Amino acid sequence: MRLLLLFMVTLLAACQASLPPLPAWQRAEGRALAEPGQIFELPSGQPLTAQQLLERLARAPRVLVGERHDNPDHHAVQLWLLQALATQRAQGSLLLEMLTPAQQKPLDAVRARLSNGQPIADLPAALAWEKGWDWALYGPIVRHALAQPYPLLAANLDRAQVLQIYRQRPELSGAHSTAPAVRSALLEQIRLSHCGQLPESQLPAMLAVQQQRDRRMAEALLAAPQPSLLLAGAFHVRRDLGVPLHLRDLGDKAASLVLILAETGTPVSAAQADFVWYTKALPEQDYCADFGG
Repeated sequence: MRLLLLFMVTLLAACQASLPPLPAWQRAEGRALAEPGQIFELPSGQPLTAQQLLERLARAPRVLVGERHDNPDHHAVQLWLLQALATQRAQGSLLLEMLTPAQQKPLDAVRARLSNGQPIADLPAALAWEKGWDWALYGPIVRHALAQPYPLLAANLDRAQVLQIYRQRPELSGAHSTAPAVRSALLEQIRLSHCGQLPESQLPAMLAVQQQRDRRMAEALLAAPQPSLLLAGAFHVRRDLGVPLHLRDLGDKAASLVLILAETGTPVSAAQADFVWYTKALPEQDYCADFGG
C-alpha cells in the first residue's frame, strides 16, 4: 500500500510538471478578491486554481472562451489553455472568430506546407490574415495551432456574407436566440459600442449581423471535431446572449462550458458564463472620440 501511495504521488507530480508554465502575473501569490489571476466558478462562487479550472474544462466536449480582443493577457491565457488542455486529453479542433470561410482553403494549404517542412516567410500574408486583428496578439496562438495534428477552423462570416445580411436581413429561427430580452440587450450593447452615434435605422441590420455571426459560430462548433475550443469576443460566447443560445436553437444537447476572460472591475454573472478568469485592465481609452462623441 505504501509503495502504491508513493507511485500515485509521483505520477501526480509528473502530470502537473508537464503543464506549460502560467504567465508570470498569474503565478503571483496573496491576491485580493477579483484581482488579476483570480478564477471563479460562477454558479457556486467558488475560487479555483488554474489546475482546477483545467480539470473542469477538460471534461467538456466544447469550450467557449470569451476575450477582450486587444488585451495581451487574454491571449496569453488562451495559449496556455490550448497547451494545457492537450496534456489532459487530445484536442479535437480550434475555432477562431478571427478567421472567415474564405481563409479556410489558404489556411489548410499552409498547414500542409508546414507539415512537409516547407518554411513560410510571411505567414500572415499566406493566411490572408485580416489586418483588423492584431497579428502580434494572435500570431502565437495561430502558429501553435498550425503545428498541431488537429484542425484550425474558421468560425466567422465572410465580408460578402456580412454585407448581404446588412442589406437584406434573414429570418433567424429559434426561440432562445430570438427572445425579446436577448434582442433588446444586444441592441443596447450595439448602441454603447458605437457610442450612441449609430442611426437608429441601422440598428436592426447591425443586430442581424451580430446574431448571424453567433449562428455561424454555433454551426461551426456543431460541425467541428470534438473536443473543440472556440476563441471569440466575450459577447459572442455569453450564455445569455450569444453562441450557447444558438446551439440550443439548433438542437445541441452537449454540455458546453463558457469561460470569460474579464478585466478586473468587470462583473460577470453565472447567467453569462460558467467561469471567469480575471486579468489586469487595460488603460482607459476614449473610443468614442472616433465617433465624434
